[in-house]
Amino acid sequence: MRSVLLTLTAVTAALAAPLDEKRAIGPSAVVKNGTVVGSTLGNVDSFKGIPFALPPTGSLRLKPPQSITAAYPSGTFAATGVPKACPQFFSQVDSSDIPSDVLGELLMSPLLQVATNTGEDCLTLNVQRPAGTTSSSKLPVVFWIFGGGFEVGSTQMYDGTPLVSESATLGHPVIYVAVNYRVGGFGWLAGKELQADGSTNLGLRDQRKGLEWVAENIAAFGGDPDKVTIWGESAGAISVYDQMIINGGDNTYNGKALFRGAIMNSGSIVPAVEVSHPKAQAVYDVVVNAAGCSGSSDTLECLRTIDYETFMRAADSVPGLFSYQSIALAYLPRPDPSSSFFPVSPEVANQNGNYAKVPMIAGDQEDEGPLFSLVQSNITTDAQLLDYVASAFPDTPRSVVAANVATYPNDPSAGSPFRTGIFNNIYPQYKRLAALFGDAVFNLRRRQLLYTASSVVPMWSYLDSHLYGTAVLGTFHGSDLLAIFFGTGGVTTQKTYLDYYTSFINYLDPNAIGSGAPLISWPQYNTTKPTLLQLQAVGNNLLPDTYRSASFQALQANVGSFRT
Repeated sequence: MRSVLLTLTAVTAALAAPLDEKRAIGPSAVVKNGTVVGSTLGNVDSFKGIPFALPPTGSLRLKPPQSITAAYPSGTFAATGVPKACPQFFSQVDSSDIPSDVLGELLMSPLLQVATNTGEDCLTLNVQRPAGTTSSSKLPVVFWIFGGGFEVGSTQMYDGTPLVSESATLGHPVIYVAVNYRVGGFGWLAGKELQADGSTNLGLRDQRKGLEWVAENIAAFGGDPDKVTIWGESAGAISVYDQMIINGGDNTYNGKALFRGAIMNSGSIVPAVEVSHPKAQAVYDVVVNAAGCSGSSDTLECLRTIDYETFMRAADSVPGLFSYQSIALAYLPRPDPSSSFFPVSPEVANQNGNYAKVPMIAGDQEDEGPLFSLVQSNITTDAQLLDYVASAFPDTPRSVVAANVATYPNDPSAGSPFRTGIFNNIYPQYKRLAALFGDAVFNLRRRQLLYTASSVVPMWSYLDSHLYGTAVLGTFHGSDLLAIFFGTGGVTTQKTYLDYYTSFINYLDPNAIGSGAPLISWPQYNTTKPTLLQLQAVGNNLLPDTYRSASFQALQANVGSFRT
């Protein structure tokens, strides 16, 4: 009788509950601001679009992210929709090239931005976990930072279901968290005005605020805040390393480490000029002029008060990643020596050992450079190539640039896509420039990090060659994402990444959960016998990390050069 009465009481209470509570029938978690309700599909619970900071709109535009202190309305937040992406910088507008300008106008139009679900109120994150996880599960957590050249990208693009499902199948389940951060001019505008305001490197600050949210709330979802690994690709991987050097390498929050491991896919150290450098200041001045704020006595305040569309168009009036300027980015993390947050260029922090001492995985695609070398077809001679590269790094002595360029022979068979002979050279200097770009930003920067840090912390490194032979692009930048998140390019490659990473996230060792095809024993990196795991379409093998040694030595001889 007592059990019947309790059941009737529960049913009556449910029927009488407010509408928001009645809807809370999906998986839920009680966080600092209330109850988050998600959804379940298959064997994965998803909580999407959870706000971790106040909307950076109005007076908070171009300001560091602010914590949310208020409770959710009605005490409940429905995390079941499609999260809004931060404003995207798809293509430059107001260029002197009419076709590019038309394309830029189209891609930056409010209509398309709305259609792609973008807007300034975008500081949210997603949490995904194996179904059945409870607040007492204490699962390890991976914190995903998307890439996109610091110009595009969002959590919408990367569903963590493949990793969460595979980890559960392996018997070593993990929780996946993906963070949105401001991109383009909304997140990375620099200049002395922003420096004086304490508002530099906002994208990094957004990521950090997301990590702090995880530290405070992930236990409610069944995650262990003491077992967080940060993981990113491209700009996200560069951000991972930058998170490691923030505050001189102090990665603690409320006395505890925000993360205990790091994974970097195609990105690590990227040297950059300071926020008040003439190059950074010139970008700010272009944006101010395009926004109609040049005559204002306080140009930064003007940028905050103009309407969203005007600021978006102004922020996108500079060259983008896939413009002729290519890797000489307008927007990226830049050191701000006036602040302890991000005071020095990453290569300086690396040389000085001022980084969080955590185990790392860092790897690259075999052909990182071709994607960024497609549009420079007017570069046909040695002299033109040298002029172009020197213009991308105006602070680097021309003699240093020339010495580096000389290590890349004007021979298509030596260029990227590598190991393809005379083929794929779509213009006379294409494969040469692609090889240089891939090394200067990705492959050899990774080796610089490994040569410094592998004697201090456990590190593993890889080279992905699974699309070897693909016309024009080879195993191109970002092709790992197609494998990891979408299973494109071969089941072997997806399983290789997911299984090794599941092991690392759980145990800080990619070999801990056993081997068996396609996994092989992945040796820890050391400079005595530097060895890479080489991912291939069928099976994997080991490879000496000694390729293009002359180029590496030229880069090592001038560590502080080639700042973007």
